[in-house]
Amino acid sequence: MLLLACLPWWAGLPLLLALAAIQLAQLPRLQRYADVLRYALRWGLIGLLAASYLAFDRRALGLTVTMLAALAGFSLLVLLESWQGRKPQRDPSAAAAAPEWRELALAPIGPADTLIELEPPHWLALGAAADELPADVVQRGGNSCQVGQGPRIEPIEPQICVAPGRRWLAWPIAAWRGVVLYDRACARVYKLRGWQLYGWHGSEAWLSRGEDHAPMALSHVLGQDRYEP
Repeated sequence: MLLLACLPWWAGLPLLLALAAIQLAQLPRLQRYADVLRYALRWGLIGLLAASYLAFDRRALGLTVTMLAALAGFSLLVLLESWQGRKPQRDPSAAAAAPEWRELALAPIGPADTLIELEPPHWLALGAAADELPADVVQRGGNSCQVGQGPRIEPIEPQICVAPGRRWLAWPIAAWRGVVLYDRACARVYKLRGWQLYGWHGSEAWLSRGEDHAPMALSHVLGQDRYEP
């Protein structure tokens, strides 16, 4: 302010315009000095106005011109600071490394290997043809069934679903209050109340609690995958 007040106005004006040009350019190297440049513009404008007032011999005319210059100068200064506050700062190195919109548009959405397609269950009546049911499945009455020498499974609806590969068998619990799964390889029975068979993925059953819940694999329902990533 003191420097521009002592200089002639025609010498201080280019210096003030140079500071404004530096602010407009927003050079990355000078971003750390943004506050210093802003204060220099504010106080430098006051010094330039003082120099312009002293340049007039007629004080009344000088005061009028100085007031008009102050109104225009501070208005432009406020617009400059407002524009700088709203303009997003972008690092040139980050902008160069960022992909273009064409690459983003053609990029695949999500990893393709996480897509799981479930095969819907195909329910068969327990009295279906022998070629559709495993040979070791024997119906014991209307609401029970037995697989080979395994335990008796009851109470169930008279329906059965065979998994792809025929390792797993599934029966709905009576009144569809759950599902019974039988692992023929391990001869183990899983009775899950409140769950319904939603489909098969490979040889694993996927279960659901209703339309409002996403289906989950049997290993997740049983808690066998809690240590897996």
